[in-house]
Amino acid sequence: MIVMEFDGEIIYWRGPAPWYFVTMPDAESEELKAMSSMLTYGWGVIPVTVQVGQTTWTTSLFPKEGRYLVPIKADIRKAEGLEEGDHIPLTLTFHLRD
Repeated sequence: MIVMEFDGEIIYWRGPAPWYFVTMPDAESEELKAMSSMLTYGWGVIPVTVQVGQTTWTTSLFPKEGRYLVPIKADIRKAEGLEEGDHIPLTLTFHLRD
């Protein structure tokens, strides 16, 4: 198990399906990239358990422009009272593939 903690800003992405994300900082993204072959299940996405405040959920990180995006679903934002532009602490837990 690998745990990473960092703070990030909630951003809005207007892609084909609008979504909210927090972008991992450069240092954490580089560290994760170095371990990605032990974590990914394909397509470059990496499964992860995320904790923000009192809320924990399972999702996948998406690579974008050399960094990773952490999706922040609507029910998570509502439960924690979060909005676009908020800076939040995140705890990410990764499990090594068997």
